[in-house]
Amino acid sequence: MMKIKVILSAITLFCVGFVAQAQELKIGYTNVELLMDLMPEMEQISADIQDYQSQLQTNIQTKAQDFQRKVQAYQQAAQTMTEDARAAKEGELQKLQQDLQKYEQDAQTSYQRKLGELLEPVQQKVFNAINAVAAENNYTHVFSEATGNSPILLYTKDDDKFTELVLTKLGIPIPAPNPAN
Repeated sequence: MMKIKVILSAITLFCVGFVAQAQELKIGYTNVELLMDLMPEMEQISADIQDYQSQLQTNIQTKAQDFQRKVQAYQQAAQTMTEDARAAKEGELQKLQQDLQKYEQDAQTSYQRKLGELLEPVQQKVFNAINAVAAENNYTHVFSEATGNSPILLYTKDDDKFTELVLTKLGIPIPAPNPAN
């Protein structure tokens, strides 16, 4: 009977210790996409990126129409051309088609880069606000809800040593902190 009381006391102490630790943990969730969408700057960014996309599409259409004209001109003249002239013109058209495809890919890359440039200051503003609110309200961790994806950790207190504990368990030396941060 005495043995059971000692075990129950140990379990109770363990649970009290666990509850005390659990109270220090404060986890928050937010939706970064929603926060970004509600930022007043987004209206101008949306207009700017649509203008940029229109410019890119106009350039692509101009190049595509020019290519189509050259193809039609070749098709009309092909019967009267020599074998060598036909082969040379087909090679030229093939090169133009590859150039057009490359231009379309470059335009897509350019669009993504421009979008990133426009969004970066607003995104930084949102993340700075998340970090400030988390620190001011004593959150230990803040996750972002992502539609259809696993939550993403946005904030953790500096004293969260989980990574260091895992490195120690794996026998990997803990890197020195970067003084630039």
